[in-house]
Amino acid sequence: MTRLSVNINKIATLRNARGGNLPDVTKAALDCEAFGAEGITVHPRPDERHIRYADVREIRPLVKTEFNIEGNPTVDSFVDLVLEVVPDQVTLVPDGHSALTSNAGWNTLDNKNLLTDLCHTFQAKGIRTSIFIDPDPRMAEGAAACGADRVELYTAAYAAGYPANPQLAIGPYLAAAQAAQACGLGLNAGHDLSLENLAWFVQNIPWTAEVSIGHALISDALYLGLERTIQAYLREIRKK
Repeated sequence: MTRLSVNINKIATLRNARGGNLPDVTKAALDCEAFGAEGITVHPRPDERHIRYADVREIRPLVKTEFNIEGNPTVDSFVDLVLEVVPDQVTLVPDGHSALTSNAGWNTLDNKNLLTDLCHTFQAKGIRTSIFIDPDPRMAEGAAACGADRVELYTAAYAAGYPANPQLAIGPYLAAAQAAQACGLGLNAGHDLSLENLAWFVQNIPWTAEVSIGHALISDALYLGLERTIQAYLREIRKK
């Protein structure tokens, strides 16, 4: 069954906009778990504009479900942080320092040496390693050649295309997911997944192990409340 990991970066963004500790990011992470989330995702960036490295250190020992850290592993401080706190999963994302949000997956062929070394480094500490990729079967095959445990499909294009033609939008993702499955890789997905498009994705790719959702979920929580929103996302995942 597909698990829901809640990305809490947007909660940290709200806190940082005012200073102080309101909302309390650590409490939010624990509340998400209490409300049914099956994992917590954070994406610390070097400028700490949302999740801070100190947040990661504070949250890690408290999370009871699964803790996933996303980020750019070409930044030494990110690698050091992951090795220090030892999350359940690290997701390698090639986002630039100035990027507003993640905007592309890895070219796993051109970056094979780097990604192979990183997979070995993290796996030596018992950390499941996932590589963020575009919906391209070649990138899934390349991730397997790097020694990854999973890939995370970058779902921005799916979300953009879904309103006009759900069947067309899911096509490249199904092909990439099948390639990942054939290579023995676990499958995650994330970016712009929402209450509108989540069920269709999981119904068509039911072996998706995990979806990581932040922006849409936190936006919905402004209207529905955090507990009701998490339950609504879980219902979409489990919809037949």
